[in-house]
Amino acid sequence: MNKSTEVLVIGGGVTGCGVLFDLAQRGFKATLVERGALSNATSGRFHGLLHSGGRYAVKDAEAARECIVENQILRKIMPHAIEDTGGMFVNTPWDPPEHADIFKKACEDVGIPIEEISIKEMLRREPMLNPAIRRAFVVPDGSVETWEACQSLVDSAAEYGAETLIYHEVIDLITHNGKVSGAKIKNVITNEELTIEADLVVNAAGAWGGMLANKAGCDVTVYAGKGTMVAMNYRMVNTVINRCGPASDGDILVPVGSVAVIGTTSVNVPDPDSYPIEDWEVEKMMDMGQKIVPTFKKFRALRAWAGVRPLYQETAAGADLRKVTRKYALLDHATRDGVDGFITITGGKWTTYRQMAEHTVDLVCEKLGTQRPCQTATTVLKHGESGQHFSLGRRLDKLEHKELPGQLICECEIVTRPQIEEALTHSDRHIINDLRRDLRVGMGPCQGGFCTYRVAGIMHEHKKISASEANKALVDFLQERWKGVQPVLWGQHLRQFQLDEGIYLGLLGLDKLPVELTGRDSSRIGEVETEGYFEVEAGH
Repeated sequence: MNKSTEVLVIGGGVTGCGVLFDLAQRGFKATLVERGALSNATSGRFHGLLHSGGRYAVKDAEAARECIVENQILRKIMPHAIEDTGGMFVNTPWDPPEHADIFKKACEDVGIPIEEISIKEMLRREPMLNPAIRRAFVVPDGSVETWEACQSLVDSAAEYGAETLIYHEVIDLITHNGKVSGAKIKNVITNEELTIEADLVVNAAGAWGGMLANKAGCDVTVYAGKGTMVAMNYRMVNTVINRCGPASDGDILVPVGSVAVIGTTSVNVPDPDSYPIEDWEVEKMMDMGQKIVPTFKKFRALRAWAGVRPLYQETAAGADLRKVTRKYALLDHATRDGVDGFITITGGKWTTYRQMAEHTVDLVCEKLGTQRPCQTATTVLKHGESGQHFSLGRRLDKLEHKELPGQLICECEIVTRPQIEEALTHSDRHIINDLRRDLRVGMGPCQGGFCTYRVAGIMHEHKKISASEANKALVDFLQERWKGVQPVLWGQHLRQFQLDEGIYLGLLGLDKLPVELTGRDSSRIGEVETEGYFEVEAGH
């Protein structure tokens, strides 16, 4: 099967989605391919921070300027995907006292709005913070819903004729006489293969960008910087809290939805597809959280996860990846490597995705011999017409005012049956994780313990799929949840998990469910494999 397009974008993170929308709005015929779901990798595996630039003001002024400019733009074009939490930088007893004045001046120098408030005012706003904090500064940080943002970008791109193919993996790039002219793609669900021919290919594969570039014969080194985070079961702050000191592990606490996320570590890993979470990382996040909120460890850790930052540097990086710039790199492989028709955009931050996309599409225009102005800084994305920022209490308010009718399926995140059925109507896949990204099903304190079997039943009934297919969707989702739950199994969370074990193994017989595996797993048909499932290592 063959398809053709003007520009092929590889990578469905926020940068790739931003490039697709910019291309489509400028009138290019554009197609995006992503091997998983949108925002499935790095963009969907971070702490959700909308940067003010404060974290970079002292050490990377240019990156800080980019962040504050884009922060203000994103609030206008995708308010529905942003919670206006605001941010604080707090100088704790473990931070150098002199850093506070250095930080304040650095923010002022790069144009970041900053205000110092008294400790009394800090505690009035955030009573759970450590009263031993010495100084506090307010900056315009926020938190973002990455899946909502990426979906808005591709939906907006579709209105201009762009196409998005998720669950499609690049097998190889098509190269001939020093030019990339497309890619060979495989549908990872059906194993169907197709070829997409293109005038130009944009590599927006993030931490996997170096591997993709190698398929075109280009030597690009992208360091995969693993960052581990822990989500707590309680939203103990309503403001993004940063330590006011040199960047270190566990120095930021972000309110995201109904939880709070502490992060992150920074560890170089050789394979962006394989990076186990170490016990020391989880322990360090818990210890660092205690310094910001003294009662931190009294709350329940819900799950730990990690993402890999794409860190690009032309020269070899040292052991400390925090010293590698967070600026982005736009590589024209025609001038850099003698390979035409191929561009790489890598590095950067979630907050700067739009600027990265604009500069990438400017280069596309140059290479294809056309001039088309960028309009993404002033175009409100689809679903954002209301102009209102995300509000945590909005779903509950709608439920109480009968604006969310139907059976309540996920009590933690307030998701109703009609919402699930509507989402299923617009998908031809049987993947509960897609519903998690779209609706936040299973992301609350029970981590899917009480809602997943209900969702599987609705999927079975609504999609008219077989029992074995519904079972597979259920098992796949629970096994993905298990990966993040396992590193934090102690105390109250272990008790919660034992309840889940009783539901899924004791009552539902998860380990005995017949499943029908399709696509790349079609050789395995029979009972679900539960080796290692619901098992707890000694010592937890």
